[in-house]
Amino acid sequence: MKITEPAREIDVVHVTDVLVIGSGPAGLAAAIAAARTGVQVTLLERFGCFGGNITAVGVEGFAWYRHDATIDSEGIGVEFEERAKAAGASVAEPQSKSHAIDGEAFKAVADDLVLEAGITPMLHRLFVAPVMEGDCITGAIVESKAGREAIMASRVVDATGDADVAHRAGALTIKQPKEEMIGASVMFSLTGVEKQRFIEHVKAEPHTYADWAYGQWTIETTGKEDDMFSPFLRKPFERARNEGLIPKSLDTISGTWGALYDTGDLTYMNLVHLLGYDGTDPNDLTRGEMEGRRQAMMAVDALKAFQPGCENAKLRNFGMTLGIRDTRKIDAAYNMTELDVREQARFEESVGIFPEFIDGYGILILPTTGRYFHLPYRTLLPKGVKNLICAGRITGGDKVSHAATRNMMCCAVTGQAAGTAAALSVKHNDSFEGLSVSALQTELKRQGARLH
Repeated sequence: MKITEPAREIDVVHVTDVLVIGSGPAGLAAAIAAARTGVQVTLLERFGCFGGNITAVGVEGFAWYRHDATIDSEGIGVEFEERAKAAGASVAEPQSKSHAIDGEAFKAVADDLVLEAGITPMLHRLFVAPVMEGDCITGAIVESKAGREAIMASRVVDATGDADVAHRAGALTIKQPKEEMIGASVMFSLTGVEKQRFIEHVKAEPHTYADWAYGQWTIETTGKEDDMFSPFLRKPFERARNEGLIPKSLDTISGTWGALYDTGDLTYMNLVHLLGYDGTDPNDLTRGEMEGRRQAMMAVDALKAFQPGCENAKLRNFGMTLGIRDTRKIDAAYNMTELDVREQARFEESVGIFPEFIDGYGILILPTTGRYFHLPYRTLLPKGVKNLICAGRITGGDKVSHAATRNMMCCAVTGQAAGTAAALSVKHNDSFEGLSVSALQTELKRQGARLH
């Protein structure tokens, strides 16, 4: 059964040089970079805060891969971490040389970054369709409490996380079968944790990254990760299954805790892993949110019963939305490969670097030896649509490369590159394909990015 939607005129409520759709680490970095390049920028976000995976989902371990020998990305992503630290919105991360970002407080930090850059903020507007002239995107249709509106733009950055703009504009996209996608998660935080007792027990019975291999999980490492400390929790959930608090068949509840504050808040609890959910299917999202919360409450009960220090703990909050790691990716002008991220790929057209950090599809490689790879400009360019550039976990690549480039700091790197390219494309009236990569690299260096 189908209905026919009546044709209607839609008010154009805003015109801008660069429209960034989605404000996670990629979109926020893209908007800031474009504004700093000297054009008018508008940042569109469906929720009531900027920050995406950090704020809406509650993933606070922005650079939890960083160790003594890590050669890390530079630029706006690092600025997120430094601004959070300066605002008192972070705490030392338990497994690395980095700070966990307080997702709630970062909402205000992100507001400051947006306003300081002179970006036009548009919260509570959902992208629903592109405005097209042939194969050229010229704006976006949005829905909000105000109804249906149009925003026109000279260039558009797709930072939606799911390639919504590229897909609906007709670009070629790739999506794994949902049975093969990296699992989704419901993030949550606790309060009322007795910090000293919790830490004493963790030190007495430490876990390593080798412990991630459990039940149906297998982990490929280089070997050097196997004996490294990981803030991993498994035993409370094993006992809970034996005692009947958790069904014996549910062996995917286990994982990492993120940051423990003196106030007794234990945040970024990454314990619920949902397999076989497609983040572009609203039915799967509905099922995932509800099932994830059900499993999270079982995890809380298990921690209270069997994890020293958590006896008086209670749920503090859930993330506003499900944490999705894997959906659509663009078929780009160049698609990154497994060899690129495993073997330190080098590109003359590099727009940023990222450490040899791979996390997903049963692989865990941490950057402890100074290895890193380049990100080429062409991986941001979708096929089939003009005036559109992409950033974040939707950039072109195969499965294993996605397990590297999907990570938040890398999303900020591609975001900064995409936003800068969009601004230069407007300023010089160049297509993305015809843009001077040398000019792009010069501007990225001026903004503090590391390219080689």
